[in-house]
Amino acid sequence: MRRVTIKDVAAQAGVTDMTVSRVVNASGPVSEKVRLRVEAAINDLGYIPNQLARGLRLKRTNTLALVVSDVTNPFFTTVARGVEDAASDAGNLVLLCNTDESEKEELRYVEMLAQQRVDGMLLVPARSGQAAHDLVNRLGMPMVVIDRHVRLREQSVVRCDSYGGAASMAKHLFDLGHRHFCIVAGPTGMTTSDDRIAGFVNALDGLDVKVHVLHGGYLPESGSEMVTRAVALEPRPTALFASNNFLTIGALQGLNALGIKVPEEITLTGFDDLPPSLVTAPFLTVVDQPAYQMGRQAVELLLKQLDTPDFQPTEIVLPTELIVRKSSAPPAD
Repeated sequence: MRRVTIKDVAAQAGVTDMTVSRVVNASGPVSEKVRLRVEAAINDLGYIPNQLARGLRLKRTNTLALVVSDVTNPFFTTVARGVEDAASDAGNLVLLCNTDESEKEELRYVEMLAQQRVDGMLLVPARSGQAAHDLVNRLGMPMVVIDRHVRLREQSVVRCDSYGGAASMAKHLFDLGHRHFCIVAGPTGMTTSDDRIAGFVNALDGLDVKVHVLHGGYLPESGSEMVTRAVALEPRPTALFASNNFLTIGALQGLNALGIKVPEEITLTGFDDLPPSLVTAPFLTVVDQPAYQMGRQAVELLLKQLDTPDFQPTEIVLPTELIVRKSSAPPAD
């Protein structure tokens, strides 16, 4: 089927192309009688304005890009929903890209998105974010970093207080009586993981405790594998802290496979809560982040950047919440 054009609408309404454009874009004076005639022609023909062409004329496409490290992670799914809702409220479309924690894929997407003329990008960096930041600057594309703590003064960021959240978990476990801990963490050099390790360890500084740190990938199978290593440590940790939700899931699976009961034999806690759709009953003690709000605020910050010529980079740090449930208990005798 041939696409209906502005010329088709103009011919049916008996007006010029410019008059149709004025009605569609509300960009100029048109009599009420003519406006109604043009709108009737639009409805009869099923005309859909070419937003891309309009965007090129106005130097805005009303399209944003969200680049995340793992779209299957429920945390990033919730962030994406916040991004989509906020973008939609402002009349914008969102393109979603997934890097699988690959800097190479991240840079490839940045180049492709620039070619697609997106207005701006929301990025969860695969690593430090430096390479993507440098490329975005060269391409002249506005960007806001989500979740990861980047050490770039000229870059806007929306993240949660990973350091403080992990510190609150360490204090909770210490108050329960635990003295031997193991952190099941992501790769070294990942800013969220590094911040959570630092927050947990520093909260226990000067106390008579032992903290082991194990590093692996950010997938459940990595959490399960690290748990096998953790329970073989001497002395065996009485409390485990997983640095993200996938690692927490994997750790729980690993403990179940080993026949180790939670919390009767070992306490298991994590960072990031799980959505109700994934758990029949809330069980895990976690540090929760406002993922949805993070996504919304990132879009609002990016749109402000697009609309403000002298915009200054901003960092928004959202608070976390310690949610205590059944998986944390005093150490077994």
